[in-house]
Amino acid sequence: MANTNSVLPVTPEGGLSRYLAEIRKFPMLEKDEEFMLAKRWQEHEDAEAAHKLVTSHLRLVAKIAMGYRGYGLPIAEVISEGNVGLMQSVKKFDPDKGFRLATYAMWWIRASIQEYILRSWSLVKMGTTAAQKKLFFNLRRMKSQMKALEDGDLHPDQVEQIATKLGVTDDDVISMNRRLSGPDASLNAPMRADGEAEWQDWLADDDAESAEDELAESDEFSSRMALLQEAMAGLNERERHIIEERKLAEEPKTLEDLAQVYNVSRERIRQIEVRAFEKLQTEMLRLAQEKGLAPA
Repeated sequence: MANTNSVLPVTPEGGLSRYLAEIRKFPMLEKDEEFMLAKRWQEHEDAEAAHKLVTSHLRLVAKIAMGYRGYGLPIAEVISEGNVGLMQSVKKFDPDKGFRLATYAMWWIRASIQEYILRSWSLVKMGTTAAQKKLFFNLRRMKSQMKALEDGDLHPDQVEQIATKLGVTDDDVISMNRRLSGPDASLNAPMRADGEAEWQDWLADDDAESAEDELAESDEFSSRMALLQEAMAGLNERERHIIEERKLAEEPKTLEDLAQVYNVSRERIRQIEVRAFEKLQTEMLRLAQEKGLAPA
């Protein structure tokens, strides 16, 4: 599953509007069907099962990719990179852990897209620390909040505010801003129109800010995901479901939504969520220490 063109029946390079229309035709999977397909892939490397798992989640990739449309890169290429992340997630997904593929896949999709953006910008001297990556993916949003999106140097007060919030130096902020505002940069340029604008509205991600925040620290991504999977297995079914819906879902449920599902009060759901999250954190720390990923 290394090459998207060898797995997917359609690719965005063949025309974005057509691609978005085509992927809507693939049915969403019920939980039991998804589990059985994942087991077939895990135990027998059944290519047909993997194909169904991938195609049923192509809309998720497209939605996430739209959150990165402000980086001046062809959106079709961003989607293709997200599809690579999706296929990686299918390959590594363990259905016995108890949560849905979409919950797991979105982290891989975002990581793949962010790494592609970093490579494409070719900021050789930008550095690869977690803080610098976070700066790269958050500078545009913070400038927008400050109404400072025009090219040119930032005011010293703005530099200091951004540096403090993101845990970098003032020089890091100044340097990054100049790189992203340079003659070869298109960070603030509008996305190229193809004459068919409705696709953008159809899949626009209203929470694009969170998409830019997620996984800036992608160097630690694989180990953290492995820890999360192991730790989630220690929760009971109700705790796991509430954590998935409240903390991991693309569109988190409200306390009221889950209170109706379990026929309890909102306060009871909140209590279960707090307790489950504490258990999850404790178990992840224990596992990290056990594996030498955190100090004992």
